[in-house]
Parts: sequence; structure tokens; C-alpha cells
Amino acid sequence: MQPAAAVSLATSTNAAVVILVEGESDQGAVEAMARRQGIDLQGARILVVPMGGASGIARFVELLGDRGLGLPLVGLYDEAEIGYVRRALERAGWFPRYLGSRQDLFEDVDARAGLAALGFHACVVDLEDELIRALGAEAVLAVVAAEHELQRFQTLAQQPDHRGEPVEAQLHRFLGTRSGRKIHYPPLLVEALPPGSEPACLVQVLRSAVALIPQA
Repeated sequence: MQPAAAVSLATSTNAAVVILVEGESDQGAVEAMARRQGIDLQGARILVVPMGGASGIARFVELLGDRGLGLPLVGLYDEAEIGYVRRALERAGWFPRYLGSRQDLFEDVDARAGLAALGFHACVVDLEDELIRALGAEAVLAVVAAEHELQRFQTLAQQPDHRGEPVEAQLHRFLGTRSGRKIHYPPLLVEALPPGSEPACLVQVLRSAVALIPQA
């Protein structure tokens, strides 16, 4: 989604809180986790915005946050993209304004604790990796089989470049080999999670968003 389109959507839906995510696969997973937890995103006026990658986050923060629509923002990002997120929030003046005495958190090497204090939560490696680890390879394969794609996965796993890799790595590759597959599977994997195994990043970003809903 382009930043201007996000502004238009936030305005037309009267959004109260925005969750920024990198892509549509993350959006699907967040929305599925909200359903799982009984959170009515539409009723709570929480809008999930896919940015098309973390590199453009600064513009979304500028247009949707304090210097634009003035909406509370939280987010989900892949740990490798932490630099984009940190620089965007720093540029927007979030550190002294929102962290106050906790600004020392940003002296940490990875700054993840500081970003989490601001409502921006990291996926360790990425969301697909989080879901594969949370479910386990056997359960992910069961989801793939239910979607009638087990043979396609086995074909990929036997390719010379992937033969001998851990099955978790093969599954990660499989889920990302087609854009449609990358979007299709995360909600299914969220739905398949056993109680108590939910990835912390998904739980925390929703908790951060709910905490920012304006009180009547």
C-alpha cells in the first residue's frame, strides 16, 4: 500500500490506531491472530497497514503519526530491518517524547527493547520463521498437506540446492517461493497454533494496539 492510500483508508475508516506491518502476509497473520484472541479490529477501529517493505516506514510514520493524521502507531518488523524502524521513529521525534527517562534503552546494541517500549515488535528472522518454530515442522507440513501442496513441497525439498537442509529451512523456502503462497499460508498457520504457542511478536503488537485505543 502506498502511504497516500494508507492516509485515505485511515481517514475513510475513522481509524483510531494503526498497526504498520511490512507486507500483506504479515497483515493476514495479524488479522488472524486478532480473530483468535477475540479482538474485533474493525469494531476497535484498529487498522492494519501493509507498507510493502520496511524501507518506506518513515513516510508512513510521517503521514499517519504525530506530524500527519495524529494517529497512535504500533508495528511489526523483521529483525534485519530494525535500522529502518529506528531511524524512522528517531526522525519523527519519538525517542525523547515517548521514552523519556527510558531513552537509555536505545543504547543497547539491537535497540529492540526500546522499540518494543514504543509498540514496535520484532519478528526473530521473519514472521514465517516465527510461525514455523511455534508450530513445529510436522504441524506445518500438515497444513501444507491440507492445502494439497505436499507433493510440491517434496519436489522443492529434493532439489539439489535444498536437499539435506533442515526441514524448517525447506519449509521457509517453500512458503516464500510464490507471492500468493506467502500471503496464503500465514493466516492458516496462525489458526493451527496450539494454545499458548503463539509467537510473542504477534501477541505483543496486538496488545500494544489495544492499549492505545482512545477511551470514551
